Amino acid sequence: MRSLWLCWVLWVLPLAGRGAAVTEEQVLVRLLQQLQLSQAPVLDRVDVEGMAIPAQVRAQYVALLQRSHVDRARGKRFSQNFREVAGRFLVSETSTHLLVFGMEQRLPPNSELVQAVLRLFQEPVPRTALRRHERLSPHGARARVTIEWLRFREDGSNRTALIDSRLVSVYESGWKAFDVTEAVNFWQQLSRPRQPLLLQVSVQREHLGPGTWSAHKLVRFAAQGAPGSEGQGEPQLELHTLDLKDYGAQGNCNPEARVTKGTRCCRQEMYLDLQGMKWAENWILEPPGFLIYECVGSCLQPPESLTIKWPFLGPRQCIASEMTSLPVIVSMKVGGRTRPQVVSLPNMRVQKCSCASDGALIPRGIDL
Repeated sequence: MRSLWLCWVLWVLPLAGRGAAVTEEQVLVRLLQQLQLSQAPVLDRVDVEGMAIPAQVRAQYVALLQRSHVDRARGKRFSQNFREVAGRFLVSETSTHLLVFGMEQRLPPNSELVQAVLRLFQEPVPRTALRRHERLSPHGARARVTIEWLRFREDGSNRTALIDSRLVSVYESGWKAFDVTEAVNFWQQLSRPRQPLLLQVSVQREHLGPGTWSAHKLVRFAAQGAPGSEGQGEPQLELHTLDLKDYGAQGNCNPEARVTKGTRCCRQEMYLDLQGMKWAENWILEPPGFLIYECVGSCLQPPESLTIKWPFLGPRQCIASEMTSLPVIVSMKVGGRTRPQVVSLPNMRVQKCSCASDGALIPRGIDL
């Protein structure tokens, strides 16, 4: 029966609210997972009486406890305003272009990046070139445009990350929009002074095979202004942000104020008493309990004019955006003897609460 209960808890655990406080069931499940146990061991008081915690075990526990207050696991995204940044083609080849954008001081302080949009102007293909293409490649009228983030490393090597990719037709012209939010998120993670934002634009065949060899050669993007309008075709980077002074969380809740529906998103303090739990008796040696937090309150919603403009984002919700681990010392029977052991339970304590739009992109960590 206990195994069935554990399976149910494991199934329902991911469904818990993203800002809800950790429960005793979650602590138990994480412990069993880390120790690869099917159920909590039942230990008698005689098993732990007189057992001293060795200095190296306690030192490991204290080190993990200190680190848990530093290490954070990040776990967002409407456009109140946007800023355009003009880019330039640094290199121009047959099918590859490198765009350079100066980014310093372009993102307002205390703001949240909602979306970054790269706009490229696709030049119209001359009619004579189109007729020749139709004659030579009657079944290939599209090419694939790929956007990659490029980073030059200190050792001289470079790395790329795929950001966006889509098909464009040779019969179309005008502005094309690409979502490069993740590229700007990557750039924000670089150490200062940051290098410019580098975006590599590649135009390739739609697919391999006869009749598709020339379509990608006809897709060209303006580098120095649209035809007949000086400077209008230059690549543009739009940065859509929200001012967190209005649309963000407030930090920790006021302990003297009652939380209501109108309370601005905040982190509320709670205490989880491990000593009062039957399954933890004689098993968990440290800590006897710990402060946990939950994210409560509501978030200010953008005006309707912006929600219509950005339909891919849902309502802003109060969520746990940063979590820390919880180290514990447990008693384990090894070879007939009971010994203390340190276990670190990841993502157990809410470190920070934030307002985030439902369905927003969660930034990936940079690993290039």
